[in-house]
Amino acid sequence: MDGDTNLTSSEDVTKSPCEETEQKSMASNGSNEIKSRAVVKYSSAPPAAAFSRLQEKTDLKLPPANWLRENAKLGPTILGNSKKSKQFSSFGMAYDFIDSVGKEVDVVADSENIKKLLKIPYSKSHVSMAVHRIGKTLLLDELDIQELFMRSSQTGDWTWLKEFYQRLMDQKWQRKKKSKEHWYQKAILSKFLYYSINGDDPAEPVPSTSHQPGDEQNLREPSGSDHVAWPAPFETLSSVSEDGGTSNQGLKNDFVRNILWTFEDIHMLVGSNMPIFGGGRYPAVSLRLRDNNKPINVLTGIDYWLDNLICNVPELVMCFHVNGIVQKYEMIKTEDIPNLENSNFSTKVIKDIAQNILSFLKSNCTKEGHTYWLFKASGSDIVKLYDLTTLCEETEDKYQNPFTMPVAVLLYKVACNMMIKKTQNRKHYGTIRTLLLNCLKLVDKGRHPQIIASANYMLSELFQLEPKKEESAEGSFNGNSDESYSEDEEEDEEEEPPDSDENGSYGCPPNPPEDCKAIAIIKSVRELSVPEKYKSTHQIRPSCTFPVCSDTEERCRLVLSYVLEGLKSIDSSIKKEGELPAADPNTPIPLKYEDESANVVSECLEKQMALFLQKMECSDNHCSSISGIVPGSWQFKMKLLLIIKASKAYYVLSDAAMSLQKYGRALRYVKLALQCYDAYSCLCTNQVPEVMLLLCQYLALCGDIQLMLAQNASNRAAYFEEYNYQTRDDQEILHSLHRESSCEGFYFVTDLITDLECQLSISCKCYEAANDVLFVTNLKNQNPEQQTQVLKRLGNIRNEIGVFYMNQAAAHQTERSANRGVSSTEQDLWKKSFSSFERGITSFKSIEDTTNSSLLLCNMGRLMRICAQAHSDSGNDERSGEFSPEEALYYNKAIDYYHKALKSLNKRETHQAVWDSVYWELSTTYFTMATLLQDYAPISRKAQEQIEREVTEAMMKSLKYCDVDTVSARQPLCQYRAATIHHRLASMYHSCLRNQVGDEHLRKQHRVMADLHYGKAVKLFQLLRDAPCELLRVQLERVAFAEFLMSSQNSSVGKLKSLYGALEIMMKTRCAFVVLQKELECESDQGPADRKELAGSDSSGNLRKEEVVKLVNIFESRLSFVLLQFVKLLSSKKKSSNPPEEEASLKNYKQVYSSLLRASTNKIATLHERLSVLLNLLDQLTPKSEANETVIQ
Repeated sequence: MDGDTNLTSSEDVTKSPCEETEQKSMASNGSNEIKSRAVVKYSSAPPAAAFSRLQEKTDLKLPPANWLRENAKLGPTILGNSKKSKQFSSFGMAYDFIDSVGKEVDVVADSENIKKLLKIPYSKSHVSMAVHRIGKTLLLDELDIQELFMRSSQTGDWTWLKEFYQRLMDQKWQRKKKSKEHWYQKAILSKFLYYSINGDDPAEPVPSTSHQPGDEQNLREPSGSDHVAWPAPFETLSSVSEDGGTSNQGLKNDFVRNILWTFEDIHMLVGSNMPIFGGGRYPAVSLRLRDNNKPINVLTGIDYWLDNLICNVPELVMCFHVNGIVQKYEMIKTEDIPNLENSNFSTKVIKDIAQNILSFLKSNCTKEGHTYWLFKASGSDIVKLYDLTTLCEETEDKYQNPFTMPVAVLLYKVACNMMIKKTQNRKHYGTIRTLLLNCLKLVDKGRHPQIIASANYMLSELFQLEPKKEESAEGSFNGNSDESYSEDEEEDEEEEPPDSDENGSYGCPPNPPEDCKAIAIIKSVRELSVPEKYKSTHQIRPSCTFPVCSDTEERCRLVLSYVLEGLKSIDSSIKKEGELPAADPNTPIPLKYEDESANVVSECLEKQMALFLQKMECSDNHCSSISGIVPGSWQFKMKLLLIIKASKAYYVLSDAAMSLQKYGRALRYVKLALQCYDAYSCLCTNQVPEVMLLLCQYLALCGDIQLMLAQNASNRAAYFEEYNYQTRDDQEILHSLHRESSCEGFYFVTDLITDLECQLSISCKCYEAANDVLFVTNLKNQNPEQQTQVLKRLGNIRNEIGVFYMNQAAAHQTERSANRGVSSTEQDLWKKSFSSFERGITSFKSIEDTTNSSLLLCNMGRLMRICAQAHSDSGNDERSGEFSPEEALYYNKAIDYYHKALKSLNKRETHQAVWDSVYWELSTTYFTMATLLQDYAPISRKAQEQIEREVTEAMMKSLKYCDVDTVSARQPLCQYRAATIHHRLASMYHSCLRNQVGDEHLRKQHRVMADLHYGKAVKLFQLLRDAPCELLRVQLERVAFAEFLMSSQNSSVGKLKSLYGALEIMMKTRCAFVVLQKELECESDQGPADRKELAGSDSSGNLRKEEVVKLVNIFESRLSFVLLQFVKLLSSKKKSSNPPEEEASLKNYKQVYSSLLRASTNKIATLHERLSVLLNLLDQLTPKSEANETVIQ
């Protein structure tokens, strides 16, 4: 090696547990350079003590004084170089370094097993190893067939393997006994190591008691710590405690050092017990004792080289002896070991062997949870791989495989470890799921219920259960599935035979027949030395392994299936004196009330809520489980977790059904969620804030569902069908819940009731209960958003209840017979509605929701208007009495509430739509009050002038809140309202002018105001395309107003002026006639069937035509009158005094008048023909310069 080996001081070699030391080294053989890197993950060895050179001729057969005595300097490594490997050694390391398993580490094994594999091409010895796969990690353990077969005669385990082995492998098998030479060499090695650490002491015989044959026997037989113990079925876990005290004997990490060794591109977690000494100027050396008469062979050289690489020891100290007498020492650098005489080997070949063996195993050991057997018989060149799990399944009891539970527990532990870090990287979800599913395949449900329950709970935890937020899906409420997966594909992969390489060496040859049980074969160990002979192409699982559940119900159903399995496991493990009475999930819980009237339901709800809140506030609650589950036990803790998980799944299902408008299904799911919580509350004595927050969410959702059921009563039959349906899983989960509780704690809010008032009341109680939960548990400060949502819902449902009672009152009012006063039922409904609105406003004000507060104030204004309407002298539209003081009182109250609503909003920018709505309602209230005051004037109580003043004031206020300028959907309505107000004011002033006598100033004022309002009304009606009749009526009133003014004039000039004004008004009505004619043409274009259907569906069209006919008749009569007066006045003048223009006008008026008379006498003319005649006559009267100006805008 060209470069220097990086060494570490002796103090760095030994580390206390949990400390890591990183050491790097390079090994070479000629020009071939091997990369090796060692990180000490754990070390229980004391600091390396300097070794002492023994004097020449030291007799190692004589024991030193400290032999077999405890020595802190040596620690537990004095006999640590034993070739005996524990059969569960890899599992002990895997348990301790769970973070490394399944991910970055390729192999976990005892260093002796690693060396044995890498020496396969050089050795004729047999190889028997158990191989397990956890993720990408392979666990290697020695499988001592001889030991197993000796034990099988006593325990009955492995009898199937013994028969298989004797039938197919070696029918003449016999256990080989170790020679005396073996025990002799082991004894002098032990004494040599004790001498080396205590070289200053003379060789003294140990006390006679220590030199008895019994002590020699201790050397021949493994000590208690080294004894291979095959445990009974696994009973305990560090994180999952079972009932019993069965220990994890044989599953401990007994290695002095655990080293993360990287050999080329292979990452291995290796356990080593090799003693390491300091050598003065050498930071670390390994000591070896060799017989000087026996040369070092290749196998020994590979052993020494690999041990030093794994432990990163730079030098080897070799002590040679002859018959136990020390001869000499020799120092050999680690990189020189491959070049020793008689022990020459290629490090590159060792690298190729390692890579080929790893590729072979990874390509064929593909199933997690299976036990594979790598076997090479003594003197054979063939290496075979068997799937012992598959062979074991052919027997009656698959649990005869003692590896089953250690593998299952390791799968479980790796999954647990990854679950702790699952939030860091969701791509591990698929790995966790596969680990847990494979664990469940191995575990006996009857023997290990805790593992079953815990694994199923972790499987359910992999799915993030959050309700949809306008289903952004939580980013994807498939946010828990970053990859795709198909279980069918995985099963297909597991059923396919292993892939073969180009030479077909992985396949099972047709001959000899005994090889048909092997899943893979290496035909010759020499193939392992060929670079890249075996390439690992098979994946343990598809790269994407987590199920994509884009459908919320599918995801929740999967969670519930895991929860159910966990609950079954727990229930089966609970010891009980007698069987619990079986609860039939199909039998609905009987309601405590038969009468569905709102009062009875409300009283029942109040009692239930009082009991519920009292239980929450009580501090000395105790577990009230029916099953007798022991608080604090694993069953107790796990069942709480599973119940809460089930409740979350049902909540998400309910929320999803709600978004799909499946309200019956949604109510069923939220009922199950609340039943889960009820069972939880019976078990748990402490109210956990997170769980109480869940309860708040469940109650709020239940309130939403009841509200939607109330608003969608037309589909009630479908909702009942959805509500009564139950899956088998739901029934079994409910049965498990009934073992702990009657689950009736929330029946009063989860029942499907047909009465609308009851549904609204239940919805309100749900929100109140949710609010009480937040208040009692002091969660409102910790979760202000939840508090805001609940109070907003509470305000909304109180508004809904208020509107319900208000509509009920309005319905009573319309059904009330004429001349009957307000009934007590109506008054009660008013009070209920008013109270609901007030409480709703309180809720909204508490969260400073000014917009919704304004809407409720607006509804209160509407309620006051309904009260005002009820106090009229009749419940129908045919009223004849005066406008009463009660009506005025309630209308003024309505106005007050509308003003409060505007004050709450403060400005239009707060919420334009609500602001405009309140403005419109306020305008409507003023307009209604003014109209009633005008049409049903209280003349018995007030003077005419006062009434006119109040009408004018109310109309002007209505006009103030009628926004005609802002462009919106309501703008045409506002324009029509404003035009109507101006029309009514003009009519009122016109009427006052007719009735006014005496005060000329007042008469002039009325005349000016009437003319002003008529003009404004005409302008506004001209802006509307759908109000030709209104425009025509206003114009006719203006003509009548002009005629009235003419009647009071004496001079011909004044009368002519008035007539000209009247005629001009009539000519401006042309636009209204054009619109009416177009409407008639549109109707005539429709087929007879369409007209018949239109006439059958609505009679407004016929009424409108009758109105048009009346207006046309009036218009013809007034036009005829005006033309006649023109003819009379112009004809009365002397012809000499008439200018030519007047003569032409007179002639035109006569002609038009004549045509109008002839048209009026035609009784068979249609309305369309009459309109055409009028348009023609108006065109004749209109000067050509003005003909184009009278078009509708």
